[in-house]
Amino acid sequence: MSDMQRPVSDQDHITTFPISNEERARETALRQRFAEFWASANGNPRAVYDTFIGNSPSSRDVALIAVREECVRGWWVCPAQPATGEAILYIHGGGYVLGSAQAYLGFVSQIVSRTGIPALVIDYPLAPEASLPAAPSAALAAYLWMARQGCKRIAIAGDSAGGGLALVTLAQLARLPGAAQPIAGVVFSPWTDLAFTGKSMHDPSVLDPLISVDYLQDCAGKYLGGMQASSPLASPLYGNLQGLPPLLIQAGTDERLLDDSRQYAARAAQAGVLTRLEIWEGMHHVFQLDSAHIESSRRALDRGAAFLLEAFGRH
Repeated sequence: MSDMQRPVSDQDHITTFPISNEERARETALRQRFAEFWASANGNPRAVYDTFIGNSPSSRDVALIAVREECVRGWWVCPAQPATGEAILYIHGGGYVLGSAQAYLGFVSQIVSRTGIPALVIDYPLAPEASLPAAPSAALAAYLWMARQGCKRIAIAGDSAGGGLALVTLAQLARLPGAAQPIAGVVFSPWTDLAFTGKSMHDPSVLDPLISVDYLQDCAGKYLGGMQASSPLASPLYGNLQGLPPLLIQAGTDERLLDDSRQYAARAAQAGVLTRLEIWEGMHHVFQLDSAHIESSRRALDRGAAFLLEAFGRH
């Protein structure tokens, strides 16, 4: 297991991954990189964010195909020999106000190269130009479009706000008569509660190097429009979770959204959903993006890929 310590199962559905001294040193160095980047960043916030996300390394063994349809815009990330009828819908993060499919191509290529399964990374309407329910409608439309294109088995994945939107989409599909159901969900540091009830949101001991409560509250205000934060379209934590496919949720201990993952995983497990929650000690928000720098990122991506391959029946 390299220089990492062995994971510990706290409950039936929760596994904690301790951090080694060597990994903590790498994480500290990476956080210094973050601080330097954001200290020197200037210009359009969306362009800056895309530059930051675009630093995630790209796999060389994938092909990129733009999608510009009336009901869906984004990019296919395809392995050399994709399996027919199988696909992943990936929904990017950015607090519902930032992010683009193109910026996430490198990161999603890491998932595709590990699974051999093509992924469609979509763009969706961002706030404040568009508020709810525009983004959930776009994500649902993209999934249904994929099904019409011949994708018979689809998993849904996402990070941060995109992770929350992925969970919203899973719940929408579970209530949609006649829709082909997703086979799995994989979410990284999902934002599940725009009402901010999680303890980690306000705990001063949580040292989140990337996002603040003020930032998230600003994003939520722009995204919600006139909708209540407790609406299941805004916060999947408050939705009907029965009938969802198997879920893998990964989060770090050093992030404001930690309890968003904990609370959602607990509710999903209570609803009878096969749920795996992985908590990675000492890790920051969506640490999976940083596979070039930290071993935890590579291990988490490997585990996410293994979960997807299991769901697709490829062991």
